[in-house]
Amino acid sequence: MYANLRVTRNTNSISVKQMCNLLGLKTKAAYYKKEMGNVNFTLIEAKKISDFFNMPIEEIFFKQICS
Repeated sequence: MYANLRVTRNTNSISVKQMCNLLGLKTKAAYYKKEMGNVNFTLIEAKKISDFFNMPIEEIFFKQICS
């Protein structure tokens, strides 16, 4: 699961539909599969998300959330 991505998306009040539009996905289910880690994001998708949130890819996809 990409917990940082989910937290970032929710913190910025970005809907799953908006993420689908950003990535060119046809269904919310397709996006959820990626956010949950069942399907990998492509590097191009990761770059689009990184640019959208103005954050490094590493911070969104690789850093652990500290509890």
